[in-house]
Amino acid sequence: MFAGLIISASLSGQNMRLLGEGIPFVTGIDTPEIGSHAKCIKERKLALIAKGRLEELLAEKGLRIVLSGAVDKTLSHRPLVNIYRTNGEKIGKKLLTEGFARTWSPKRPN
Repeated sequence: MFAGLIISASLSGQNMRLLGEGIPFVTGIDTPEIGSHAKCIKERKLALIAKGRLEELLAEKGLRIVLSGAVDKTLSHRPLVNIYRTNGEKIGKKLLTEGFARTWSPKRPN
């Protein structure tokens, strides 16, 4: 049901991908797909809920973005990042603990 390496985020018009607690291309977070990439209606609904929660988190003041130095393997080469809340918590980890994402690994099928 879930596909993709890591969730996309956009701040100030810059598209990025969240790592969560992951290491680029080794581990990361996996979220439901939106639109035509979704395998079913349930996945689309879950994706919209997860996107809404991400938007809430990204609206917080004082976020800190830390670049990993890596970019994703898509044509747009989005930077792989961790975004920290003012309390030091990673937004990707928050999505994991709240059930909006799951741990991604290349060894585990989507």
